[in-house]
Amino acid sequence: MRISELRRRFSVSEMTIRRDLYALAETGQVLRTPGGAALVRTITFERDFADRLRKNSREKDKIGKAAAALVEHNESIVLDSGTTTLNIAHYLRGRKDITVITSSLAVLDDLQSARVELTGGKYRQSSLDMVGRQVADTLRKIHANKVFFGAAALSFKAEIMVNDPEEPRELLKAGRQRILVIDSSKIGKEALYFYCRIADCDLIIVDSGVKDEDLGRLRKITNAIVAE
Repeated sequence: MRISELRRRFSVSEMTIRRDLYALAETGQVLRTPGGAALVRTITFERDFADRLRKNSREKDKIGKAAAALVEHNESIVLDSGTTTLNIAHYLRGRKDITVITSSLAVLDDLQSARVELTGGKYRQSSLDMVGRQVADTLRKIHANKVFFGAAALSFKAEIMVNDPEEPRELLKAGRQRILVIDSSKIGKEALYFYCRIADCDLIIVDSGVKDEDLGRLRKITNAIVAE
């Protein structure tokens, strides 16, 4: 159910609903989703995706809202299949003036009014997305205004890193502006595979949990903003 539905049903404030949902999520009774929650026993997400969606959900929600605010009238954007970019999709719901290209079926399901183009590829249940050569082939033909992508880690030594060897590098060339959305728990960490340099990002959006020292180091390399 969505937060708005719960608020009307129980005649309480949105803040009260959000506080209760976070408490229920901590005990594993519900899964926080963009804009609402689902009972764990009814969710259709694969466990891996559900676990990632639940982790740092509050921070990802703030980052998603800040990122969506950057999407201007009549723009085309590319969203990768991460859980943070799914929060961007939530805040773009109802926008009829944009075009969204994605490999994520979760993003496709979350957006309603926007024009959405899904890449080809092979369906991967664990992440609710498409993978393979067809994804890369589609992205090579795209020249959108903005690309929003996530990462498993940001290391000042090893740069932007991912855990998925199939993460398409073509994504970075699919738009004029490359925007990394990453929560603060991943900064200063390392993952399995190098994806791109920090300097390859035109903008990085992080949450307020980022350390001042790390934010300062990021801003010496590229533009970075904090989602409040």
